[in-house]
Amino acid sequence: MADDGERKSVLEMVQAQGNDESCVTFVLHEEDHTLGNSLRYMIMKNPEVEFCGYSITHPSESKINFRVQTRNGIPAVEPFRRGLNELMEVCQHVLNTFEASVKDYKDKGEAAME
Repeated sequence: MADDGERKSVLEMVQAQGNDESCVTFVLHEEDHTLGNSLRYMIMKNPEVEFCGYSITHPSESKINFRVQTRNGIPAVEPFRRGLNELMEVCQHVLNTFEASVKDYKDKGEAAME
């Protein structure tokens, strides 16, 4: 966080020289392998993605450089956004399943005590 009270952006988009929107590096601040690897997996499922990978610049920095390169001139931000949305859906499904299982367990425990 900046010293003057301003909040640093969580996401930056870095493009190579020129206007090639199909090859972009996203810098995600305050993130690590947990998001990087799962997001890479989700994005690589898209057949329009030619390359997707990430790196952590240094162990003492909590940011990742996330690179997406697409085929056929598709803007890289599209599969990136889609991958984030799909990952959120998967996480929500896991959470819902977990909560339902906990509720079933507690209900069975209460029924056994009656």
